[in-house]
Amino acid sequence: MNNTNVKVSIIVPIYNVENYLEKCLDSLTGQSLNDIEILAVNDGSTDGSLKILENYASKDSRIVVLNKENGGLSDARNYAFPYIHGEYVGFIDSDDYVDPKMYEVMYNRAIETSSDIVECNLPHTFDDYEDTEIGRHIHDKKELIMNGRSVVWNKIYKTSWLLETGVRFPKGLIYEDVNFYCKIVPFLNKIEYVEEPFVHYVQRGTSINNFQTLKTMQIFDILDDIHKFYEEKGFMDEYGEALEFLYTRILLCSSLSRMSRIKDPSDRKKAISSNWNKLVSTFPNWRKGRYLKEYKGKNAGFMKAMNPLTYTLAGLLLPILKK
Repeated sequence: MNNTNVKVSIIVPIYNVENYLEKCLDSLTGQSLNDIEILAVNDGSTDGSLKILENYASKDSRIVVLNKENGGLSDARNYAFPYIHGEYVGFIDSDDYVDPKMYEVMYNRAIETSSDIVECNLPHTFDDYEDTEIGRHIHDKKELIMNGRSVVWNKIYKTSWLLETGVRFPKGLIYEDVNFYCKIVPFLNKIEYVEEPFVHYVQRGTSINNFQTLKTMQIFDILDDIHKFYEEKGFMDEYGEALEFLYTRILLCSSLSRMSRIKDPSDRKKAISSNWNKLVSTFPNWRKGRYLKEYKGKNAGFMKAMNPLTYTLAGLLLPILKK
């Protein structure tokens, strides 16, 4: 394909996913939008993934195989940035797959509305059933920081705008989507939505959500890096209260929930204690935050009830309830 005709570039990081890769690639090469390029980044796979990639690329010139040493998901995504030719760019994980009209519908929506980002809904795909996650249509940037969906693979991004932000994924850390998302939102001019649930988010038994370790504490590094970025860019005056709420929501809800699933009692205790300390050391007055006071969404009562005593009790009870 002539690079000047590419409407959407799709970055696919690939590492040892030979059992899932063909389904992913079939869903991309079968798109109703023909003017795409698939930037398939082989991140040092040691299984048959590269062979599958090369076979597909030999039959479809829209697939560009990029080989590199293993560096992790973020590094693989970042590696593809210089190769983007599309007006818009999207990211798909190689063990997920998408519906045939995804990029046609989302690209048309982006062009019609002159949007920097277009977001779709998604089914959580299990072995024997699916449940569809429907997101809110949020346009306010502070609200996006506090309650937007941070995953990158249910969106397309205007390439010129994204490159101008200079934002990349944090190498070597999990929860990389949270970091990337929170850094690009302050630069956002316009976001739009489509209702269709296009991306099938495949739930694997080996998912990080099912096996928790002290690695979950990397969320602290992610949040601290966002905080530092906001300070360096001068975003704190405008978005500091929204960031405070984000810290509160993540650390008291998803982070605490994950840490309660750490099997080793000593590691679990360490993580849960550090989680509280991270919140109160970064935002000592988080309980007085106006966005927390106004919040009526999921877990609002739980978050507002947290203090040193109730948090300690939650840390003791959640591991029992999670069994």
